[in-house]
Amino acid sequence: MAEGSAQPILQFDHVTVKFDDAEVLGDVSFAAYEGESRVILGAAGSGKTVLLKTALGLIKPDAGKVFAFGQDITGMGEHELFAIRSRMGMLFQESALFDSLTIEENVAYPLENQKSIQCPKDEVHSRVKEALEFVELGSTLEKFPSELSGGMRRRAAIARAVVTNPPLVLYDSPTAGLDPITAHTIIALIIKERDIGNTTTLVVTHRYQDGDLIANFRYNSDQGALEPARNGDRGARTTFMVLRDGRLVFEGDQDRLEASPDPYVHKFVKQRE
Repeated sequence: MAEGSAQPILQFDHVTVKFDDAEVLGDVSFAAYEGESRVILGAAGSGKTVLLKTALGLIKPDAGKVFAFGQDITGMGEHELFAIRSRMGMLFQESALFDSLTIEENVAYPLENQKSIQCPKDEVHSRVKEALEFVELGSTLEKFPSELSGGMRRRAAIARAVVTNPPLVLYDSPTAGLDPITAHTIIALIIKERDIGNTTTLVVTHRYQDGDLIANFRYNSDQGALEPARNGDRGARTTFMVLRDGRLVFEGDQDRLEASPDPYVHKFVKQRE
C-alpha cells in the first residue's frame, strides 16, 4: 500500500526465520500503516502464526529486519522490547486466558505487569471495566474463564488485547472453532476496535468470510453497529496477504485477490454473491 511519506507502524524487510534448518518464513517483506487492516491467509504450517510472533519479537529472524513504530526491533533484548510490546495488543490462539485468574484479573494483567504503560493502580479497575463493556462482557469481572463459553472467552481475550489502547493489534485465528454467529460477533468487535482507535490490525484467519467483513464494513459510532464501507473509509483500507510454505505469494486488495489466477491463492477465496 502506498502511503506517501508516512512511516509504517510495522515493517518486515526481507525477513527469514528458520527452525533448525527448516525455513518457516522466507524473505518476507511488507509494510502496514496506521489504520490499515491486513488479513493473512494460508494453509496450516504456512508461517502465519510465526509471522505474528516475529512481529512481537518473540521469535528472532535469521535474516532481514523487523521495524515496529519506526524502531528496528530485530536485535532488541527482552528489556528493550517491553516498551515496544506495550504498544501492541495480541490475541493468541484459543484466547490463552489464565485459568486461575478472574476475567477482571486477566484483563488487568497488561496494565499491572507492563511497566512502560504506567497505569495508576486506582485507574486499573475502571479501564478493565471499560474494556469488558467494549466487548459486551461488563458483568463477567468476577467470573473465571471456565465459566464462560468459547465465544465469551475470545471476547474477554480481545478486551485484554485492547485494554492498553495499543496502536497495533495482532489477532491469531480469532474465529477458529466458533460457530458462524459468534465468529461474526468477534470480527465485528475487531472492526469496532480498528475504527474507533484507528488501529493497525493484522488478522490471521482460515475463514475468507472474516476478511470479507473486515474489508467491506466499518463501525458507525453513532449507530453502534456495522455498516457497509464506502470507498475511502477505513474499512476499505484492507490488504490481503497469502503465505505458502513461509513465502508471501500474494499481497493486494480484495478485487485482486479474487481475480488471482494462482490456484493456491484462489482456494482461499469465496466469491462474493
